[in-house]
Amino acid sequence: MSKAPDLVKRLILGRALRSAQQSEQLLPKRIALPIFASDALSSVAYAPQEILLALSVAGLATYHYTPWVAAAVVVILLTVVASYRQNVRAYQSGGGDFEVATENLGSNWGVLVASALLVDYVMTVAVSVSSGVENLGSLLKFLQPYEVLVALLIVVLLTIANLRGLKEAGLAFAVPTYLFMFAVIAMLLWGFARMGLGTDLKAETAHYEIRGSEMGVGGFALVFLLLRAFSSGCAALTGVEAISNGVPAFKKPKGENAAKTLLLLGIVAMTMFGGVTALAYITDAKFAEPDLGSHMFNTSGKEVTDADTVIAQVAHAVFSNFTPGFVLVTTMTALILFLAANTAFNGFPVLGSVLAQNRYLPRQLHTRGDRLAFSNGIIILAAMAGLLIYAYDANVSKLIPLYTVGVFVSFTVSQIGMVRHWNRLLATEEDPAQRRRMKTSRGINAFGATLTGIVLVVVLITKFALGAWIVCLAMPVLFVLMRGIRRHYDRVSEELVPSGEDVALPARNHGIVLVSKIHKPTLRALAYARATRPSTLEAVTVAVDAQESQRLQEEWDALDVPVPLKILDSPYREITRPVLEYVKSLRRKSPRDVVTVFIPEYVVGHWWEHLLHNQSALRLKGRLLFQPGVMVTSVAWQLHSSDRLKGRVEPPGPGASRRPPRLTPDQDGVRAGGGIVSERD
Repeated sequence: MSKAPDLVKRLILGRALRSAQQSEQLLPKRIALPIFASDALSSVAYAPQEILLALSVAGLATYHYTPWVAAAVVVILLTVVASYRQNVRAYQSGGGDFEVATENLGSNWGVLVASALLVDYVMTVAVSVSSGVENLGSLLKFLQPYEVLVALLIVVLLTIANLRGLKEAGLAFAVPTYLFMFAVIAMLLWGFARMGLGTDLKAETAHYEIRGSEMGVGGFALVFLLLRAFSSGCAALTGVEAISNGVPAFKKPKGENAAKTLLLLGIVAMTMFGGVTALAYITDAKFAEPDLGSHMFNTSGKEVTDADTVIAQVAHAVFSNFTPGFVLVTTMTALILFLAANTAFNGFPVLGSVLAQNRYLPRQLHTRGDRLAFSNGIIILAAMAGLLIYAYDANVSKLIPLYTVGVFVSFTVSQIGMVRHWNRLLATEEDPAQRRRMKTSRGINAFGATLTGIVLVVVLITKFALGAWIVCLAMPVLFVLMRGIRRHYDRVSEELVPSGEDVALPARNHGIVLVSKIHKPTLRALAYARATRPSTLEAVTVAVDAQESQRLQEEWDALDVPVPLKILDSPYREITRPVLEYVKSLRRKSPRDVVTVFIPEYVVGHWWEHLLHNQSALRLKGRLLFQPGVMVTSVAWQLHSSDRLKGRVEPPGPGASRRPPRLTPDQDGVRAGGGIVSERD
């Protein structure tokens, strides 16, 4: 039974991998594209819908602006892709925007970008999974009442898949991603071909009426509405930055392979987003969300609240004469949205590892697990995304306003950093060909910084009141937290720098063995203490009961123990305070000496046995550790109940694959420190 948890872990995650096998986990371009680009590609499922939803607030009058809004989004997408191709060639360590900002603009800008990206990765998982469940509900209507539960289950499955390792997750996700690309592109070709042959394609909502809360807007209100629709459509850009954080996962030449993958991403994402938006516009697909101020009514005047997603409406219209095509598109759309979260599952842990390595996050995030994945980062991401899904009822329209703020902060700051990067290199470069290449790259990054900066302002203005304020609050909180962690690590590092007095030998070592009764654990502790040969050695007991202390003294003398016994008075029946006061007195008399306290402790094999012993040793040990010049040594005595755990293989923890297996007692099952062992325990 004791090996059951390990067996379950191996069945779920697979066998542990050695560090030497890390090179086997590197990705070729054909696998890197689906594993890193699935987020940006999957946005075709909700970005066109969000444009229509934003425009629907003013009714049907503003729907004719859809192509122009989509065209603006495509321009931004291509600009960002071109800009990030320069990033991945110049910075290949996996730090991505954080590294670019830190190297060129300073640590504070780097931490700002990191906080923005961490928030955006969490949002990516929440939005992608929620949208996937929503699209799946268009095909399987019975799932709609259980969308939150299904979304949380999907997050759990994605977590397990990523804990199994990067390459294994990539192989599992490659086929569905390529099937989604095939399904959408086939839908576009089939749809435009049917229209070219004279078929009039109409969505099921084509004849529905839209009534918004801002009917008849004009002037500044219209401009604001169009900007809001544009900022909603910019959700199509999320995920582009993930490749810059995942460059270390590519096969060599890493930078060039990452740049080619980015180019493929840009071409495919532009084609799919533009095509779906065009078909949605041509087929008169409509979408409304009452919570956001728009209502849709059918031809009989009844309000429609359960309309299919826009991409499902388009697929139904295009494949009206071929039902399997509709099923393929909706199924693959739901699946790719689930897998799109995998982009964040690969970007967040890598970024967390880089931040931990730079001492901005706990060092545990830099540790690889059994399958050479950054397990702690994966689990944290899943937990935070799960909380968001639960809090927002897996509603995409409620989550979208929180989206894109973080990613456009990182886009803008990163591109400004790249401009400074090229300026620094141009100051020393003399080769004309290299200078021309650098100037071209600088121009691309400068244009990207300007454009994404404008978009960031638009997103903040149009989305702030709709929920973006939460992200604007979360980012400073993360910034302050990371700066605080860095200050702590820096302070500890300064304290631990060796100096002459720290390595000087102490004048003497006073040994103290804590005793409450003469039995085997006490005798073992005494023997071990004598073997260490301290300058002085004495046994110390606390007189909680006068008669018991007297009996202990008599037994001590009768056995002729070669160590003097000192009895400390305790009028208030305390154990910890008298021992602490006595140790402090020894230190006051000889500040250059050290005091070593030997504490006999039980080792038991059942958790409930630990509860049957008091915690005096743990309390005393905890207090002694704060005393300068005092060392605490636990002398273990294994009870028979611990025999069942002897020889058990140590459960592998994070990083266990970096060392050969060894046999030790189970650290989870063995409980030590039941107090100063005695009959009173």
